[in-house]
Amino acid sequence: MTRLSVNINKIATLRNARGGNNPDLIKVAIDCEQFGAQGITVHPRPDERHIRYADVHALKKVVKTEFNIEGYPDDRYMKLIGEVKPAQATLVPDKPDAITSNAGWDTVRNAALLQDVISELKKTGVRVSVFVDPNTHMVEGAKKAGADRIELYTEPYASQYHHDKKKAVQPYAIAAATAQRIGLGINAGHDLDLHNLKYLQQSIPYLDEVSIGHALISDALYFGLENTIQLYLRQLE
Repeated sequence: MTRLSVNINKIATLRNARGGNNPDLIKVAIDCEQFGAQGITVHPRPDERHIRYADVHALKKVVKTEFNIEGYPDDRYMKLIGEVKPAQATLVPDKPDAITSNAGWDTVRNAALLQDVISELKKTGVRVSVFVDPNTHMVEGAKKAGADRIELYTEPYASQYHHDKKKAVQPYAIAAATAQRIGLGINAGHDLDLHNLKYLQQSIPYLDEVSIGHALISDALYFGLENTIQLYLRQLE
């Protein structure tokens, strides 16, 4: 079964809008796990506009499932991973002012950087995943750089899904097949929701994990958090 990791960035965004501690990010993470989520994902950014670096340390003390920390591998991120030692570090190529992740790594052009970063991260015993577009060359580059997994950037799939879902998923199925053949684990994330998730999972039956935040938290406004997590888990059965 593909595991569901809940990205709680949006909970932190809501909290930060008014200051204080409502909603309580730590309680939400604990609740997500109790409601069935098999992982918690965060993506702290340099300006701490949602997840704060202090949140990451606090979450490490309570998260009992897989803790996944996304980010660009600058000095602060590398130091954070070394201190927290999550189950997984997901490397993204975002610029500091990016609103959200919008492209995968060029693992060929950035081969030297990724090799150095991944080598350093593995010294801490952390599993390393590299955020990539559905391109076999980028997948192969991630493997050469030493990654344990890739995370397929699924926004293009989500955008095209309602127009032609078979065409939308084709490059992902090909990229995933390449990853499986060369021994990489496969994650996926970005704009996955209750409409498009099941088809992606059926098309990539060896998908290890999906990381979902924005759509899941938005759905929770209508369905409640516990029910929403159950709805997403059913899509992955």
